[in-house]
Amino acid sequence: MPLASIPSPSQGVWYLGVIPIRAYALCIVLGVIVAVWLSERRWRARGGTPGTIVDLAVPAVIFGLIGGRLYHVITDWKLYFGPDAPNKPYEALFIWNGGLGIWGAVALGGVGVWWWCRRHGISVTAVADTVAPGIAIAQAIGRWGNYFNQELYGGPTTLPWALEIDNGKDHGLFHPTFLYESIWDLVLAFVLIWAGKKFALHYGRLFALYVAGYTLGRFWIEGLRIDPVGGVDHAAMFLGLRLNQWTSIVLFVGALIYIYLTRNKTGEEIVVSPSAEVADPAHTAEVADATETAPATDADAVAEPDTEPHATAVPDADAESADAVEEASAVPEEKKTT
Repeated sequence: MPLASIPSPSQGVWYLGVIPIRAYALCIVLGVIVAVWLSERRWRARGGTPGTIVDLAVPAVIFGLIGGRLYHVITDWKLYFGPDAPNKPYEALFIWNGGLGIWGAVALGGVGVWWWCRRHGISVTAVADTVAPGIAIAQAIGRWGNYFNQELYGGPTTLPWALEIDNGKDHGLFHPTFLYESIWDLVLAFVLIWAGKKFALHYGRLFALYVAGYTLGRFWIEGLRIDPVGGVDHAAMFLGLRLNQWTSIVLFVGALIYIYLTRNKTGEEIVVSPSAEVADPAHTAEVADATETAPATDADAVAEPDTEPHATAVPDADAESADAVEEASAVPEEKKTT
C-alpha cells in the first residue's frame, strides 16, 4: 500500500430542491469563463476591439458543445445503438448526462469562430492565437469534472498520488489521469504565452503549437487510461494504440506541418479588416454620431486623424497575459470527456 493517496469525492451531483447541480458542468462553465476572461485581455492588448472575444464565445461554445457531443456519440456509438447498448438511442441527445469529445469540440467550435469572424471582418488566425492559452486553461479546469465523476482514470498503481476509486465498477488505487492532463494543460498555457512573446508566433502558429503540445501530452496520458474505447472493452485498439492516440498522432503531425508551411509569414498581423465597420452597424452609427457632434476645425484640416481605427496591427499581447494567466492558474465529461 502507498504511503498516501488521493481520495475521490463521495458525490458529483448536488440538488438545489429538484434542480441538479453537477460538478462536471460547473468545471466546464468555470473553464469557459476563465478562458474568455484571459482571451479578452489578450485581445485588447493586441489592439482588438473590447468585447470581441465575449461576443464570439457564444457561437464558439454552442458549436463546440454540438461538436463535442457528436464526436462522443460517433466514437462511442455502441453505448447508444445496437442490441446490447446500455442506453437508448434517443439518449445520445442527452448532453447533460455527459460525454463530450475534445476533438469534436475544438473542430466544430472552430467552425463557429470562423463563421463569426468572417461576418465581422476579423482575422481568424489572430483570434486562434489569442485564445490558445485560454483553451488550455479551460481544459485544465474542465478535467476536474472527471475527478468528481470518478471516471477516465488510468491503470492500477501504488504511487503516492494514486487515486482512490470506488464507483461500483472498480475499487482500488489507480493513476489519476485527470490530474496528469490538468497539470499538463496548465503548463502548456504558460509555455504558449512565453513562446508567443519570445518568438512572435502569429498567423495561427501559436494555435498550432497548442495543438502539438496538447496532443503530445494526450498521447502519453491516453495510453495510461483503461476506460472503454468506442463503447467496447479497452483492449479493442488498432495496432496496440487507442483511438485517441491515433487522433493525437495525426493532429500532432498536422500542427507541425502547418508551422513549417507558414514559417515565412512574418511581420505584424492585421487584427481587424479596415472594412469591418460595414459589418458592425453599431460601430458605424457610433462613428457617425461622433462626426456630427464634433465639427471640423482648421487644425483638423492640417492633421486629419486616422479614420480607420479597426485597421490595427498586432502588437505582442503575451507580456500582459502572463500576469493574467498567473491569476487564472489559481483557479483550480457527467460522464466522460474523451
